[in-house]
Amino acid sequence: MIEIVKLAKTFGSRTLWSDVTVDIDRGRMLALAGPSGSGKSTLLNCLGLLDRPTVGAILHDGVDITRFGRQEARRFRRDVLGYLFQNYALIDNATVADNLEVARTRRRGRRDHTGVSVAGALDRVGLAGREQEKVHRLSGGEQQRVALARLIVKEPSLVLADEPTGALDQANADVVTDVLRDMSDAGCAVVIATHDDRVRDRCDSVFAVHENALQHLRGVERSTAS
Repeated sequence: MIEIVKLAKTFGSRTLWSDVTVDIDRGRMLALAGPSGSGKSTLLNCLGLLDRPTVGAILHDGVDITRFGRQEARRFRRDVLGYLFQNYALIDNATVADNLEVARTRRRGRRDHTGVSVAGALDRVGLAGREQEKVHRLSGGEQQRVALARLIVKEPSLVLADEPTGALDQANADVVTDVLRDMSDAGCAVVIATHDDRVRDRCDSVFAVHENALQHLRGVERSTAS
């Protein structure tokens, strides 16, 4: 699915990480641990084409996505990628349904989706019947569940989640983790940057970004870093 090959990221004289190599397979959930500022989010952003590595390659089905132009990157985000942000990235003044319809509109024309409905996705995250509520009237936990329902509707093959439970109580955190685990079990590749031990315990593989390297802590993914 995704092969990260000898990736490095520097800012001036500072090296965040270097010589990172890891495979991210379909049906696997991978955690990125490490202190704040270690480069977890930057690595996610490189995978999501929101940032570029200094050197190295990121291969999706054998194609180096770091070489994509603007149009190819937009198509990759539309057709392959789902992002779960800590700040939710919702349209605040729109309804819950409108936020989910954006994902469904972008999905149209794909042959590999099962057609999850807005109502079905909201029911899965415990927000059944809330379609017409304005997002800005929801609690933080409810907004994150709307963002999660948007992922369910979109049906991406790669999910990148940046501290998705960081601002949530345990009940909402469990909903988020359960859905991400279900998506992974259904064949999606999921990468989560997290400080949450309970999230890491649900993942198939755990890596730590530490001292300019990606250290393999647990799991069976191939990785090297120096």
